[in-house]
Amino acid sequence: MCGIFSIFSSSLPEADLRKELVNCSKKLRHRGPDWSGYMVIEADASKGIPLAHGIGHERLAIMDPESGSQPLVSRDGNVVVAANGEIYNFKELYTALEKPYTPMTGSDCEVILPLYDQHGPTLEMIRNLRGMFSFILYDKSTDTYLVARDHIGITPLYIGWGNDGSVYVSSELKSLIGECNKFQNFPPGHIYCSKGEHAGQFQRWYKPNWAPEMLPGGMMPREPYQADALRHAFERAVTRRMMSDVPWGVLLSGGLDSSLVAAICSRQMRLSSNFPKLHSFTVGLPGAPDIGAAKKVADKLGTIHHEYTYTLEEGSDAIPDVIRTLETYDLTTIRASTPMYLMARKIKAMGIKMVISGEGADEVFGGYLYFHKAPNEQEFFDETVDKLSRLHMFDCLRCNKAMSAWGVEPRVPFLDADFLQVAMNLDPNEKMIRKGPGISKADTRIEKWSIRKAFDTPDDPYLPDEILWRQKEQFSDGVGYGWVDHLKDIAEKEISDQMFANAPNRFPHNTPTTKEGYRYRRIFEEFYPGEAAEKTVPGGKSIACSTERAMKWDASFSTRADPSGRAMAAVHDDAYDGSFEADTKVVDEPPTKKVKN
Repeated sequence: MCGIFSIFSSSLPEADLRKELVNCSKKLRHRGPDWSGYMVIEADASKGIPLAHGIGHERLAIMDPESGSQPLVSRDGNVVVAANGEIYNFKELYTALEKPYTPMTGSDCEVILPLYDQHGPTLEMIRNLRGMFSFILYDKSTDTYLVARDHIGITPLYIGWGNDGSVYVSSELKSLIGECNKFQNFPPGHIYCSKGEHAGQFQRWYKPNWAPEMLPGGMMPREPYQADALRHAFERAVTRRMMSDVPWGVLLSGGLDSSLVAAICSRQMRLSSNFPKLHSFTVGLPGAPDIGAAKKVADKLGTIHHEYTYTLEEGSDAIPDVIRTLETYDLTTIRASTPMYLMARKIKAMGIKMVISGEGADEVFGGYLYFHKAPNEQEFFDETVDKLSRLHMFDCLRCNKAMSAWGVEPRVPFLDADFLQVAMNLDPNEKMIRKGPGISKADTRIEKWSIRKAFDTPDDPYLPDEILWRQKEQFSDGVGYGWVDHLKDIAEKEISDQMFANAPNRFPHNTPTTKEGYRYRRIFEEFYPGEAAEKTVPGGKSIACSTERAMKWDASFSTRADPSGRAMAAVHDDAYDGSFEADTKVVDEPPTKKVKN
């Protein structure tokens, strides 16, 4: 994971532009501590370049550490690229080019150069890419610049506009504060080009058949459930993310999603003599649910397991740094990011530069506990589409920025474009949660049944049953229940009743609904003041289900100020015949094992 930054169409003289470029780009150096690259293209009216441009890159070297520095430049010197992320299918793309191309480096991102040569600044060029990426491309021959962001927004990206009409692009908000009078999130799955029919407009390039505009309300897919097809698609997604020239590992919470990732990685490494033993990492308060569950998975898989614990004080001390790092005031994101932020520092200290993680499964398969309340297939499907369309502002942001704060790259196979094509075209009826009164044991299905069932292979098990069928646990709860309570206590002491009563006056946009939320909003404002900054954060209601649609499923959702998974205790109770316990969610005998078909 790297940091990219650019200033296009600037009226500044070359020396001043370079100074501005370096000063802004170095604010991203935590993302790319291995090297910095800067390029300024001078204004030259005689060459058709009326205004100057600057491109910066802060590199984290994962592929080709020795020769893959950026910005990358084409052989003729005309095309410049600065990219953040990974293009997993770069070798296949080289093979499929119309004109043979010999790479100048081992960087996977270099493939963007010949793709641009073949397709030009088109949507088709971007649709060939498989991976997580955001990139900046400039073509001197036409004085054209192009900016693109991956399909879901796994990599962060922002765009802003200066007083002189210049266009700023940055991996993080930090580099835009004080430089732009207007800025926003760069929308996932879009490109922005300076020339052509759609000049200065965002164009959607990612248009999956299951939701072409990534909006709910479309026609539901009806592909029948095939366990083998789903399993093989996810195995391919994980395997392609094992591409690395540096030491790497997996994040392991002991829940279903991260455990499946670890199980597949472990299998692949056993099949190849090229891989060393797998490292796994988990974090939590002493005695946290995830600590015990992760240890059980690690023992089963035989990973080299690293278990990190933190104290309540260490966590709360880090909150201001976490908010500055994340560039958000969303309550659940901050709660969950703090232990991840602390763990990332430990991981980097070990010399690990890349990890594979399980983000995205709950959005794809409706794994959050409130999905129990979905009244029908259309509502269920629409909510998964909506969650995926907003993921760049929540879990993708959390995972990417918390890990990148210490120069560690996270990869997320559940959000692989090809896997989404399989999983999201699945008939939503196969994802619906079925339990409670009137549902027979034979028809009972817990959340994420379809992916659990795909990996339920008794003859060659991927995971122990108590992990494969473990109920959903929010990360901010799984690291230890005392964590959330501690954060609430701090807010109660810091934010007076009078301050909170005046919240609508101080924060009329996205008014905080709890004292904890007020506290985070106040800290955020210290780092990122102004209306433009506050509007980069999604808002409204701090609840576990984030859309108006879900509130209609159960009226009580709209009155729950706290988004913790424990706020869904009634759903937890229903899920395992009332056997909800605060200190553990792993049941001795998963109910689905009684009704396997």
